[in-house]
Amino acid sequence: MKIRELYQRLEERIPRELSCEWDNDGLMVCGDPQKEVKRVLIALDVTAAVADEAVAGGYDLVLSHHPLVFRPLKSVTTADPVAKKVIELIRKDVAVASFHTRLDAVCGGVNDTLAAALGLGEVAPFGSNGETIGRIGVLSEPTSLEAFTALVKRVTGVPFVLAANGGRPVHRVAILGGSGSSDVVAAERAGADTYLSGELAHHHLTDAPERGMNLIAAGHFHTENPVCEALKQMVLEIDASIEAHITNSNPILVL
Repeated sequence: MKIRELYQRLEERIPRELSCEWDNDGLMVCGDPQKEVKRVLIALDVTAAVADEAVAGGYDLVLSHHPLVFRPLKSVTTADPVAKKVIELIRKDVAVASFHTRLDAVCGGVNDTLAAALGLGEVAPFGSNGETIGRIGVLSEPTSLEAFTALVKRVTGVPFVLAANGGRPVHRVAILGGSGSSDVVAAERAGADTYLSGELAHHHLTDAPERGMNLIAAGHFHTENPVCEALKQMVLEIDASIEAHITNSNPILVL
């Protein structure tokens, strides 16, 4: 299967129409769309380490959630970290395709994967400004904030969470992997007693007791990274002969 064909098949499953208006993703780097795909490396981010791993490992394509090129490049020189990766990947004939907010929103994407891992039922979309990329669902039975955060840590592998107690048991949970501060009010309006995201603003966390909604920030990387397994399965369902591997792209240390 050629790079262009694999990308088109993935686009059928993760359609561009689901992307937020401000987003930029897609086929980010591709020197030869007719190149055969034999090995695919999957990562949340295309860091320099991931790019180096792709080159050293003889991968034909890197699939990521976060776009390699998000903001317009003003120049393409090695002085810019993003442009430097683009130059090196083109030189080594490694393509990159990124699926960002449409992978958040699509059925079976970032937020459905996280909802399933947490055991949420009756899952439905929610969000603000018409961007219903989050999910809201219910636990089989109410639990304490402490017990639920322990579950979150076990499922995502995050070493710690920031939690603000809204004074209610955890039962109806809204989730949005990544940065979710802009959807706190939308989660409240959707009837959530608990809202889980990767990043939440300080003022939202401190307002939780007055708002009466539990808030949990469990890390941008950790709330989104489980989708890498879903991406891998999509690739294998399209072409089982492809070697697809997941790599940990998180360079952030807890010290």
